[in-house]
Amino acid sequence: MRRKIEDFHDGARDGLTPLAPLNVNQVQDFDELLAAMGKTAFGGRTLGEAAEVLTAMIEDPDCTVVGTFSGAMSVAKMGLLICEMMDRGWLQAVITTGALVAHGLIENLGRAHYKCPPDRSDRTLYRQGYNRIYDTLEMEANLDYAEDILRGVIEGLDKSQVWSSESLCREIGRYLADHHDQPGLLRNAYLKNIPVYIPAFTDSELGLDLAGYNVRRALAQGKDVSAALMEVGVAFNPFLDLGSYAQKVLSARRLGVFTIGGGVPRNWAQQAAPFLELLHARLGLELPEVRFHYGVRICPEPAHWGGLSGCTYQEGVSWGKFVSPEDGGRFAEVLCDATIAWPLLVKGVIERLEKKGR
Repeated sequence: MRRKIEDFHDGARDGLTPLAPLNVNQVQDFDELLAAMGKTAFGGRTLGEAAEVLTAMIEDPDCTVVGTFSGAMSVAKMGLLICEMMDRGWLQAVITTGALVAHGLIENLGRAHYKCPPDRSDRTLYRQGYNRIYDTLEMEANLDYAEDILRGVIEGLDKSQVWSSESLCREIGRYLADHHDQPGLLRNAYLKNIPVYIPAFTDSELGLDLAGYNVRRALAQGKDVSAALMEVGVAFNPFLDLGSYAQKVLSARRLGVFTIGGGVPRNWAQQAAPFLELLHARLGLELPEVRFHYGVRICPEPAHWGGLSGCTYQEGVSWGKFVSPEDGGRFAEVLCDATIAWPLLVKGVIERLEKKGR
């Protein structure tokens, strides 16, 4: 059947949103740039839309916002963005990787990361005590220095207490607040009373340092290496983190999530909803329904690879993790390197809120 010209629709009459050319001569700040990008297409539009959703999430007085961060963001010098978001009250909980915390701790202690010389092989870097993270170097000496600091913190822990990543991060943050004035994730989180969770704690320098402390302590007690490797001088239980986080989301009137990257931090944050739903369905517990109403994600991983880090918020609706857009959920996903999009987004939203007197 051929179409007739008189049957063709008109976008204006249909109420569609018109786009507009991006005129840099009319842009005075990052807020205006993001607003203008939101009227363009492709990745620029998604970043502009992310600014709108993040602003709405922050301005919602009933919304508890969870920040999840993965990837080498501290080595990439993005750590102060997390501090800025915490200090401004944009985040009420942080879920991240032990690697991000460890490298951020090194920065917090005043140590430096360096550009990787392009003409130096990885074999040479290993021999020289440099650990390469893409185009950046972490010195092994930095990790040793951080371990010395952490050992002192661990030594002061109550060994009769069972610890979690949240409680350990709080103690490290307390030490940093008492001894250093440099901003950093754990220090600023401690000062703002924001919990920091590391779900995959043993997959990090922090986890290895705690395990090393336990081995060191066992060897000093005369145990052999085999027994020392199985020693738990400082008891650690990750289910304390899960329980603490579940209480956090249950107390929230509305939930939002801000995500950099993907991986364990992203999924661990989102799985609170199905966890509580399972407790209701299988144990008969009377628990309120928990769903994320807002979400902003910056991650270069596309959905078509089928991996967790690329799955969309829409996919999460099928798992009971998010309120569907049809029911009022607001989400924005930016497929971009976070070191490009994240600073623009944060600066633009800061300016947008300042114009509103916030």
